[in-house]
Amino acid sequence: MQHLLKKSLIALSCSSVLFFAGCNDDDDDDYSWSSNKTYVSEKTYNLDKISNAASVKVMSYKMPTASGQTKEATAMVFVPNTAQPKDGWRVVVWEHGTVGIGDSCAPSNNAFNPRFKTMAESLLKEGYVIVAPDYEGLGTAGIHPYLNLKSAANSAIYAVKAYKEQYTNRINGQWMSVGQSQGGHASLGTAEFAADDVNYKGAVAGAPASSLGYIISEVAPKAIQQVLLGEAVGAVPKGTAIDIQAELLAYAAYTTVGITAYEPKFNYRELFQERSRTVAEFAEGTTGENGLCLIDLHNKFADDIKAYLSSNPTKTVLDYPSLVKDFQNNATVKQFLADNQPATKKINTPVMIIQGTQDRAVPYAVTDQLQKNLKALGTDVTFLPVEGASHTEAIVKMNPELVKFIKEKMPAK
Repeated sequence: MQHLLKKSLIALSCSSVLFFAGCNDDDDDDYSWSSNKTYVSEKTYNLDKISNAASVKVMSYKMPTASGQTKEATAMVFVPNTAQPKDGWRVVVWEHGTVGIGDSCAPSNNAFNPRFKTMAESLLKEGYVIVAPDYEGLGTAGIHPYLNLKSAANSAIYAVKAYKEQYTNRINGQWMSVGQSQGGHASLGTAEFAADDVNYKGAVAGAPASSLGYIISEVAPKAIQQVLLGEAVGAVPKGTAIDIQAELLAYAAYTTVGITAYEPKFNYRELFQERSRTVAEFAEGTTGENGLCLIDLHNKFADDIKAYLSSNPTKTVLDYPSLVKDFQNNATVKQFLADNQPATKKINTPVMIIQGTQDRAVPYAVTDQLQKNLKALGTDVTFLPVEGASHTEAIVKMNPELVKFIKEKMPAK
């Protein structure tokens, strides 16, 4: 997730009981290395460069989907220009943040995100192979099931499986996962679903997406109200509240459209009021494969909010016809929220969680409670609050600590 809630949000306290209850499928076959051939093919990636990479390829592989089928997915693979260890490369999986659900949004179809580039250069310099999944349905057939915990985990697990399958003699077998925002959610999911894989050594999660329903329904309206007061006295830039609401609605649209990846009869449009419904449809596009990416969808919502306020000068952002009341109580949405809350059970490997105190997308208090709950379950958690850091700044500021954690838990040589 990107740029959401302003500094006033941080002062809000979140309930010690998060909105979701955790519920996950304990299918132990999902992390097994012993199923049918997974690797399909690879091609050279040439849209950007990373100096510490000897090669960057886009690998195609097979994975189980959220609907129970087997389909192709893609992942970028970065091989360092350092000498290969005698016992083979260790792998770090990078799980990316929100980009959208249309195929054009897939990281392998774009230049590198600067935050990823910073981390990638550091890890490649240390001698790690990086595998970066696009996720199910991003850049490949099918709708991307946004924030589906098991799908995201399988995108990582089967990408590593495919790479290991193709380059057996070059791979040590050990691996870890790292992700930010949507990817932080995915990294925690990977740690959960790879629970019995002895080669999996740990997870890093930067500002992991969690409690979206709680944030939208409870935290955000209070924060937006404070921002509006700040705008009125000049303490907060004009338009901030519009940006917050537009971003929230973009995430809500991606989430609800994503449910149709495995429940095609689900009508996500019913969750939006008539005015915002037509904007939410841009998340899906005309085919489910050509939806708008995050910046463009955010701007669509922002423009419509501005038009609404222009026509209704006595109204505020909070009056904009957005989601229907109690949307989170829709039976399908309620089940989705329950099934896809991360960190609801003990994780057997060490976990590092990085969180900015002035995060504008995932409130600090939400992640703080998440890590406390995870510790209470018996997980070895290293929690790094980053004072004054926003949603996208925190993981960059803690890049040295991130790399050190990986080196300690899984030395490159």
